[in-house]
Amino acid sequence: MSKSLKRVRAALDAAKIETQILETPLARTAADAANAIGCEIDQIAKSIIFRGHDSGKAILFITAGGNTVDPTKATAVAGEALGKADAALIRTQTGFAIGGVSPVGHLNPIQTYLDPRLMDFAAVWAAAGTPHHVFKVKPDDLRQLSGAQISDFKS
Repeated sequence: MSKSLKRVRAALDAAKIETQILETPLARTAADAANAIGCEIDQIAKSIIFRGHDSGKAILFITAGGNTVDPTKATAVAGEALGKADAALIRTQTGFAIGGVSPVGHLNPIQTYLDPRLMDFAAVWAAAGTPHHVFKVKPDDLRQLSGAQISDFKS
């Protein structure tokens, strides 16, 4: 088991969230993940990371799989201009590689926002630290565990 996957499992266990982590075929996109799991695309909780222009820190937007992050709305929500987060920043702050960024189990605290669309489901699926692993979670548990603020930042 990879270090990233172990961190996600430990975060879920510490929060007493009982769930299985499933191995899937390569699921680098929300559509891939939804097809592999057999759920609606919007039940996939995508982790999209930007770099805060002033803070230089990674800022996480957890969005429903069929939605995209509107940079203007995201900037307003974050309270600072946003730019592209490079792989090094993402790895340093979260401990995850692009393609497997989990919304939980980060190496360092991260400012996080959650798409309200995810709250429409009894359960959603999120990356578990690798492009081949996902976990199922209640949206409110995901919000609490990630420390996310529900915000409108989608296009």
